[in-house]
This record gives sequence, structure tokens and C-alpha cells, in this order.
Amino acid sequence: MSVLKEGRPFIIPSLAAGFVLLIASIFVKMLPLSITIASFGCLSVVFSLFCIFFFRDPKIKITKGEGLILSPCNGTVMEVIEDGDEKIIRVFLSIFSVHLQRSPVSGTVANVTHKDGKFLAAWNPRAHIENEQNIFTINGEGGVYTVRQIAGLVARRCVSWVKSGDVLKAGDKIGMIKFGSQVDLHLPKQAEIKVKPGGKVQAGITVAALLNAVSPDTASLNATLSMAASSGVVK
Repeated sequence: MSVLKEGRPFIIPSLAAGFVLLIASIFVKMLPLSITIASFGCLSVVFSLFCIFFFRDPKIKITKGEGLILSPCNGTVMEVIEDGDEKIIRVFLSIFSVHLQRSPVSGTVANVTHKDGKFLAAWNPRAHIENEQNIFTINGEGGVYTVRQIAGLVARRCVSWVKSGDVLKAGDKIGMIKFGSQVDLHLPKQAEIKVKPGGKVQAGITVAALLNAVSPDTASLNATLSMAASSGVVK
């Protein structure tokens, strides 16, 4: 497991400040003041450890197979809907989720756009419409796929690591959201959804949907889904 570089501005200063305060508290002769300084030092160290956990980048085994559409993020499925010519899977990311996002399919990045907006809580029904967000449009097998990084009440920074014209493989890293929120995956209407509200998903591992056009045989499909369910962090 590694730590994302986006975490360094949080981890390094807080860890350094924590150690400085703890050392300083040893040399302060007034007990109440010494305890106060040490307490702030401990809090700073604890915060840095939390940031190391939050910005973790675990090694995973990407689920592979024909016609698979992978989850772009870790989290809990909030909603699965059909809207016009597409299907949408909405996923909530808690502060305990791995916060980097991955491409759901192999394809070419058609566009990456940033939309300014509000910072409503992820469970607000208008969050996906009004909140600040990054929108990734990917041309892949079976149609166009859209991944939306949606900022939230606490998560106010969406980061993109790809640009228009980039060629991606399914499971490639595309960005992250700092400190929790929501990710929406827009799929072609013919996709067969394989997740349900309340279910847990993992980026690059969970099969979120299948392309009906592929029509894999039952044995092959069951084997692929079984492998996806048993996949995990590579030690």
C-alpha cells in the first residue's frame, strides 16, 4: 500500500507540528501549559495518521473480462435509476472509503470538465445537480460512459489525473475526491446492472454492470463474478 501525493500537504505539516509540540512540552516547566501543548501535539499526530489512512492507495487486482463495467469507486450504492437513454449508479463515499476513482471500462477520454457549484451533503437529492463536480466522459465498448466526482459538505476538492485524449484500461486511476462525498456512474441503457442500493462496491474490483450485447455464457459469467467477489488487496 502507498499514500497518494495529494495527502502530503496534510500529512507532513501535521506530523512535523505534532512532534515539535510534543518535544516542546517536555521543556515547559508549568504543568498545565505542558499538558496543553502535549495534547495539541497528540491531536496533530493523530490527524496525520488519519490522513495517511484516508489517502491510502492499496494495491488491488483489477477484475478482467469481456463486457464488464467496473465500479469507479469504493463506497455504498445509494441509488440505481434509469434516466432516458442511460442508467445511473450513485455511490456514497464515507471518510473510511478509499477515495481514488478508476475508469469503469477501457476506452478514450473524450472530455474532462469542471462544474462550479454548491457543497450540499451527499444524501441531499439535489447534490448531484447543484454541487461542484468533475465530469469524465469516456468512449468505450458499447457506448459513452460518464463518471461524476461530486463534492460534498466536507469534501470540497475533486482532483482529476487524466485529460481529453488519454487512452485508459478498465481500472486505471482517473482522480480522487478529498474527504468523502459521491460518485455517479452513467451507463448506456443496454447495460445490465449487477449492484443494488445498500450494496458495497470496490473500485476496479466490483462488477457494476454487464454489456448485454456481449451475452456471455452462464458458466463464464458465474466464474467472472465469483473471481470479482473474491478479489482483494494484493499483499
